[in-house]
Amino acid sequence: MTKPQIVTRSGWDRIRYAVIFEVLLIIGFGAALAGLSDSNLLRTGVLAVVLSIIAMIVSVIYNYLFDQVDVRFGRIPTKRALPGRVAHAVGFEFLLVLTSLPIIMWWMSWSFWRALTFDLVAMACVIVYTFLFTLAYDRAFPVAQQD
Repeated sequence: MTKPQIVTRSGWDRIRYAVIFEVLLIIGFGAALAGLSDSNLLRTGVLAVVLSIIAMIVSVIYNYLFDQVDVRFGRIPTKRALPGRVAHAVGFEFLLVLTSLPIIMWWMSWSFWRALTFDLVAMACVIVYTFLFTLAYDRAFPVAQQD
């Protein structure tokens, strides 16, 4: 008996996910950073856009690879269980810290520790956002499976 073919998201669907995710996050991140720092909204907004572009590229690649791991283990990615959703969100955010920390330090003229503290707090908030957004997205845009 063969296992049924598991259908995953298309490339365009992954791009739609990343764009919606990032647009909502840019608005919140830019405003929050301006409110928490001595910088104006334009400066923090530009930083948010730069980090967003990096995050969108990483997101498309990361989500594709994570889905492939699910498929390899016979799981349907859009029906990921709670532990898988938590692993997905946490893994993605830790990967982003590695790419965003040097940029935040340079752009904001912050020390390593100040930037790291900010990045870790932001990461904790974004982990929750990622979990909730992905859950809502999977319910709003389910991937039809073959019977």
